Amino acid sequence: EGVKTENNDHINLKVAGQDGSVVQFKIKRHTPLSKLMKAYCERQGLSMRQIRFRFDGQPINETDTPAQ
Repeated sequence: EGVKTENNDHINLKVAGQDGSVVQFKIKRHTPLSKLMKAYCERQGLSMRQIRFRFDGQPINETDTPAQ
């Protein structure tokens, strides 16, 4: 029969810029963060080489996922 699974494979993430702006994303827990990083840069008109992404002060790699 059909097994119900909760929709917990997605996660909401907020990216805070140095200027105080906040952009919210909803991605799957196992999606590489490079997808979010590229989308953020496109939305803000920035190059991936211009900015650094951090979580609690620790650098984030493009291959990292929210599940990690």
